[in-house]
Amino acid sequence: MGLLSTIFGILCGFLNSIFSLFAFGIGTSIGLVIGYYAFINALPTDVEDVKVCPLVEEDWETLQRLIPEIPLWVKNPDFDRVDWLNKFIENMWPYLDRAICATAKNIAKPIIDEQTPQYKIQSVEFETFTLGTIPPTFQGMKVYTTDDKELIMEPSIKWAGNPNIIIAVTAYGLKATIQVLDLQVFGIPRITLKPLVGIFPCFASIFVSLMNKPHVDFGLKLLGVDLMAIPGLYRFVQELIKDQVANMYLWPQALEVQIMDPEQALKRPLGILDVTVVKAVKLQRKDLLGKSDPYVKLNLREEKVAFKKTTVKRSNLNPEWNEEFSFVIKDPATQVLELRVYDWDQVGTHEEMGLNVVPLKDLTPDEPKVLTLVLLKTLNPNDPQNDKPRGQLVIELVYKPFKEDEMLDNIDDSGRMEKAPEGTPAGGGLLVIIVHEAQDLEGKYHTNPHVRLLFKGEERKTKRIKKNRDPRWDEEFQFRLEEPPTNDRLHVEVYSTSSRIGLLHSKESLGHVSINLVDVVHNRRVNEKYQLIDSRNGRVQIELQWRT
Repeated sequence: MGLLSTIFGILCGFLNSIFSLFAFGIGTSIGLVIGYYAFINALPTDVEDVKVCPLVEEDWETLQRLIPEIPLWVKNPDFDRVDWLNKFIENMWPYLDRAICATAKNIAKPIIDEQTPQYKIQSVEFETFTLGTIPPTFQGMKVYTTDDKELIMEPSIKWAGNPNIIIAVTAYGLKATIQVLDLQVFGIPRITLKPLVGIFPCFASIFVSLMNKPHVDFGLKLLGVDLMAIPGLYRFVQELIKDQVANMYLWPQALEVQIMDPEQALKRPLGILDVTVVKAVKLQRKDLLGKSDPYVKLNLREEKVAFKKTTVKRSNLNPEWNEEFSFVIKDPATQVLELRVYDWDQVGTHEEMGLNVVPLKDLTPDEPKVLTLVLLKTLNPNDPQNDKPRGQLVIELVYKPFKEDEMLDNIDDSGRMEKAPEGTPAGGGLLVIIVHEAQDLEGKYHTNPHVRLLFKGEERKTKRIKKNRDPRWDEEFQFRLEEPPTNDRLHVEVYSTSSRIGLLHSKESLGHVSINLVDVVHNRRVNEKYQLIDSRNGRVQIELQWRT
C-alpha cells in the first residue's frame, strides 16, 4: 500500500509539471499578443499642433538641436548651394518617379528570378511600386578638381519620402504581401564621372561611393501588421541595413554604372605618329664571337595592339636601319612610345639589350624631332644597373594631328563600308579577315608558307604556296558574331609544310602574331603589316573589317 501511494504521488507531480509548463506557454503567448496590441492602441491620438516660436540667441539648447538640420552650404564653405537642382527635380519628379521605378523593376527581375528557386519561392511580384510625391532635396554639393580625366561630386541628399512599394511573395501555395512605406534616407555619396571623353555624354562610367554610413528609416508591414513597431526589431533592422550598405559601398568601395565601353570611348584617333629608327651605336656584345644581331621593337605602352619590329642586323654593334613606322594616336597627352633593343638568337629567347621611352606630350605637333636615347636596363631612375653603358639609339619622331575635316572624312569612309548581310544579329556584326601577303619569310628546312587563323575556337587556313619567301594570298574569311569582339584576339600563325615523304621536319612555324580586335570595332577597318614573333624579319599584312 505504501508503494502504491508513492507511485501515485510521483504521477501526480509529473502531471502537475506538464500542466504548469503548458499554462506558462499559453499565458506567455497571450500576454505578448495583448501587450503588442495594447502598445499600438495606447499611442496618443490627441496630438497638438506644433507651435512656431521665435528663436532667440539665449536658447542654446534649441540652437544645438537645429544645427544638424542646417544645410551644408551654410555651415561649410566647400559646399555650394544648388536650389536650381532642387527646383529641377521637383518639376521633373513625376516623370523621374516612373522612369526610376521601371528601371528598378528591370534590374531587380533577373536577380529575383535567379534567387527564388533556392528558397522554394514560387513567385515575387511588385503589386505597387511608386516613390511617392515628395522628391529628394540636395542640401549642398561639393565638387573636386583633379589632374585626372574625372569629375568628382559629393551631394548632401535628404529624402523623407512617401513611397508605396507592395511586394507579393508566393510560396507553398500561400501568398504574403510586404509593404515598404515612409522611407527616409540621409547621406553624402561621392559620385565620380570617369573617364571624361570627347563623345556624348562625355563620360564612360559613373562610380558611386558612400563617405559615411547613411541614415535609413522606413516602415515595413507584413500582412498589414507594422513590423517596425515590435520593440527591438526596429533598431536591429536599421543597423543591419546600415552595415550591409556600408560593406558594399562605403568608400573606397564603389558601385559602377557603365554608360559606354571605356576602351571604345577613348579609341577615337586624334593623329598619326611617324617613327624612323635611324641607327644604334656602341651596343653590347651578346654573342660568343663578340658580336650581336640587334633589332628594335616599338609599341605604345599599355596599348593592346601588336608591336612593330625592325629587321635584324647580323653581327653588328653599330647597326643602321632607317626604317619607318606609324602609330595611330588616341591620347597624345598620356601615351608613351616604348623602344626595346634585342639580340636575335636562332635558338631560345631573344636577349634584351636595353630600352627607353618617349612621352608623346614632349613632342610639338607637325615638328620633326631627332632624339638620341641612352639605353637603360630598367625604367627605374634609382636602379644602379642603369649606370652601366649599353649603347644609344637614334630615332626621328613627328606627331601629325588630324585636322577636323580629316576626322570627318574618316568617319564618312567608315560609313560607306559594305554592310553586313541580312540575318546578321542586331547587336553583332560580320568580322571580315583578309590575308593579303607576307614578306621576308625564312624557314630553317623549307619555305612553303600558308597562314592559319584561330578565332573563338574556329580555325581557317589559306592555300599553301611553294618555295616563296614573299607569298601573296588575298584570301578572305568571315565570322558572323552575336556581339562586337571588343575583348577578343585573333591569332595568326604562318606555317611551312613539305609534302616530301620521309622528311624529318615536315612542318615548321615561320612566326606568329596575336591581334587585339578593339581597334577594328571602333575604326571599322584596319589594314596593317604585323611583325611576326619568332621570325627574324618576317611580316604579314592582314586587313580587318567590322561590318554591321
